[in-house]
Amino acid sequence: MKNLNGKKILLIICGGIAAYKSLEIIRLLKKNGSVVKTILTKNAKNFVTPLSVASLSQEKVYTDLFNSDSEAEMDHISLSRWADLILVAPATANTISKISYGLSDDLASTVIFASDKKVFIAPAMNVRMWEHQLNKNNLKKLYETDYEIIGPDSGEMACGEYGMGKMSEPNTIIDYLNNYFKKLESNNQLKALVTAGPTHENIDAVRFITNKSSGKQGYEIARSLKDNGFNTTLISGPTNLESIKGVNIIRVKSADEMLEATLNNLPADVAVFSAAVADFKVKNIKKEKIKKNKISELYLEKNTDILKHISNHNSLRPKLVIGFAAETSCLKNNSKKKLSEKNCDWIIGNDISQKDIGFNSDYNKVSIFYKNNFEEEIPKMKKSKLANEIVNRIVSRLN
Repeated sequence: MKNLNGKKILLIICGGIAAYKSLEIIRLLKKNGSVVKTILTKNAKNFVTPLSVASLSQEKVYTDLFNSDSEAEMDHISLSRWADLILVAPATANTISKISYGLSDDLASTVIFASDKKVFIAPAMNVRMWEHQLNKNNLKKLYETDYEIIGPDSGEMACGEYGMGKMSEPNTIIDYLNNYFKKLESNNQLKALVTAGPTHENIDAVRFITNKSSGKQGYEIARSLKDNGFNTTLISGPTNLESIKGVNIIRVKSADEMLEATLNNLPADVAVFSAAVADFKVKNIKKEKIKKNKISELYLEKNTDILKHISNHNSLRPKLVIGFAAETSCLKNNSKKKLSEKNCDWIIGNDISQKDIGFNSDYNKVSIFYKNNFEEEIPKMKKSKLANEIVNRIVSRLN
């Protein structure tokens, strides 16, 4: 478990009978060199004592949102920033519900809501609670919001019933965390390049040619690559999206600028071309606004096909080149044709004629076409979650 050595883990213990397992989690984390700080919820103190937790962690145990002894430190902020990751174990149905709705009425929920770190949740509850539709809905919201769910397992419960809902064993949880850090370490040496958004091709001083791309999918892919340890550069056309902390972002306007920025940031291990680059640009751009009574013909010329150019570049071609195909019909045929013509490794195709997915939506549904003729369909989900699905495949491919 060498990947846990030196890592700072914030463990949140909630009020359930499985809380006794959290003591073993602390012991295993400490054994593997982690620094562990803990938060006990009000109900958790009915199952484990602050003294036992402090004895094992050798750190202060936090319990109250408002503590006059450490008011200046603002524990909910300082703890969330201190940690490399947050583990909620056991996570009760009540806590899962609070997190899914963004409630923050105690220290534990406030830290999670204020955190900019990865949060892992190990559920523990009665089988009927686990199977309840409201609990399923809450877990789905967490899953789509990029929380990591560990378990639960199936077995006999403290209440005497049998079924799904037992918290995963401490060794299983420790393995999960170790593998997370292992993945980050292995990807830390890899460089990723992502293009996103539309391009603007000027007509005159006020007008330009563009498209409906919002850049959301490309930004989420860049975010996921960064979260998975990649040294990530995002080349973005004009969007209304905010920069991503930890991602080197280069803002451009035209296809020519995007091509230049792409070439300047190669080589890379993987390049994801999700930008909707204009196929044509205006040859006779006017420096001043064209008046209505003086409108004449526009002469168009082709922009350089960035995906094709990079994918066929002998010296700068990344190990893995991924393109996107936004189609309104014949998705499979058009995507496969693009895969062949562009000489890329994968094409990710999406049907933008469908409602509620694609341009400007927070959701997407895609098919991935691989160079070896394999293809798979990923169902409709939030773009943030889809980005994780794509990046998981990238990690598997590169490693």
